Amino acid sequence: MRQIWKSFRALYFASLMMLIGSGLLSTYLALRLAADHVDSLWVGALMAANYFGLVLGGKIGHRLIARVGHIRAYATCAGIVGAAVLGHGLVNWLPAWIVLRMIVGLGMMCQYMVIESWLNEQADAKQRGVVFSGYMIASYLGLVLGQLILVMHPELGLELLMLVALCFALCLVPVAMTRRIHPAPLHPAPMEPRFFIKRVPQSLSTVLGAGLIVGSFYGLAPLYAAQQGLTTEQVGLFMGSCIFAGLLVQWPLGWLSDRYDRALLIRCFALCLAVAALPLAVLTNVPLEVLFVAGFVCSLVQFCLYPLAVAFSNDHVEGDRRVSLTAMLLVTYGIGASVGPLLAGVVMKLFGSHMLYAFFSLCALILVWRIRPKAVTNLHQVDDAPLQHVAMPDSMSSSPLVAALDPRVDEQVVQDQMQTTPEPAPEPEPAVDEPVTETPSEHPDPDDHPHDLSRARP
Repeated sequence: MRQIWKSFRALYFASLMMLIGSGLLSTYLALRLAADHVDSLWVGALMAANYFGLVLGGKIGHRLIARVGHIRAYATCAGIVGAAVLGHGLVNWLPAWIVLRMIVGLGMMCQYMVIESWLNEQADAKQRGVVFSGYMIASYLGLVLGQLILVMHPELGLELLMLVALCFALCLVPVAMTRRIHPAPLHPAPMEPRFFIKRVPQSLSTVLGAGLIVGSFYGLAPLYAAQQGLTTEQVGLFMGSCIFAGLLVQWPLGWLSDRYDRALLIRCFALCLAVAALPLAVLTNVPLEVLFVAGFVCSLVQFCLYPLAVAFSNDHVEGDRRVSLTAMLLVTYGIGASVGPLLAGVVMKLFGSHMLYAFFSLCALILVWRIRPKAVTNLHQVDDAPLQHVAMPDSMSSSPLVAALDPRVDEQVVQDQMQTTPEPAPEPEPAVDEPVTETPSEHPDPDDHPHDLSRARP
C-alpha cells in the first residue's frame, strides 16, 4: 500500500485539490444566494448547469485530449476553470453564473479524464482495485475538506472564490511537473443506450433516482440548512458530516453487496431513505441535533444507491461491454443530477425548504415501487456473478474512463474498446432486469437456455 501511495500521490493530490475547490464552490454559491434572498430555483439551476457541463465534458474532453495531448488539455481546462470561478466574483448577473457554472463542470470532466487515464496507465492489473479505492478516498476527502473550510472562514466574501481558484491552480502542479510520457490516446466507447435500457432497466432507474437525489443534495442542502437557521460554520459541518457518511458507508456496503441480492438491497436502502427523510420532510423547524443525525443517516443511505446499481448492472453485462456501460451509467446519472435540483428547487420555492427532504423521500418511494427483485430473470447473468463490489467515487467526481480502473473490467478489453474506433452497436437483446415472458412453443427444451434461472443467486 505504501508503494502504491508513493507511485500515485501526485495524481491523488491533484484530485484532492480539484474536489476541495469543487465542494467549496458548490456550498459557497448556495449560501451566497441564500444570503441575498435569491429563491431556491436559481440555486437548483446553478447545480443543474454544473452537471450538464460534466456530461457535456465527457464528449468534448476526448476531442480536446486527442488534439493537444493530456498535459496541455489538463492545463487548459484548469486555467479555464480557475478563470470561471473568479468570474463569479466579477459578475453578479445570475444567468452569467449559470454559464460559468457549466464551464466549471465541463472543464473538470476533462481534468478527471486526464487523471484517470494516467492512473490506469501506471497501475498494474493486480493493483487496480487498491488504486481505485485510493482515488475514491481522495475524492470524498476533498469534498469533505471543502466544506470544513467554511468552518474556519465563515465570511462569504470573495476570499473563498480566490481560495477555490487557488485549489485549481495547485492541482496543475503535479500534472505539469510529471516526467512520464503521455498515456495512450483514447477514443469514446459506444454508448449503446437501447441495448442497456433493455438489458439493465432497473439499474438505470436506480442510477437516475440516485442522480435526482444526490444532485439535489449537493445543490440545495446548504440552502436548506441555512434556511433552518444554521450559521455558515454549522452549514459547513452539516455538509461535511453528510459527505463523510458517504465515504464511511462504502466498506460495509461492499460486505453486504457481496453476500445478498443486490436488487433487494437497492429496494431496502430506498425504503430506509424514504423513512429516514420523513422527519426533515415533515418538520418545518428542526432541532439542531435532529437535523445533524437525520441528515447523516439519510446520507448513509443515499450514497449507497449508485454503487449498488453499478454492481448490479455489471452482474448482467458481459466484460467487453462494461466500458460502454460505465459511460451509459454516468450519462444517466448526469441527466438525473441536472433535472433533480431544478425540480427540488421549484418544490422548495412553492412549499418551503423542508420540501427538499420530501423530494428525497418521494424519489426513494418511486425506487421502492420500480425495483422488483422477483422480476430479475438472470437470463444474461455473467458466469462469475455476483461480481465483487467495488467502492465507487462520487459518481460525477469521475469520468467514463474510470472504468479502466475498475477491477471488474478486463484490462485488455479496456484497451481494445478505448484505443480503437468504436464499432457500430449491435441489435439490442432481451431484458434481464424486467420480466421476460416466454411461450412453450418458442423454447421447448430448457437445455437451449443455459443462462436461465438455474444460475440465479441463492
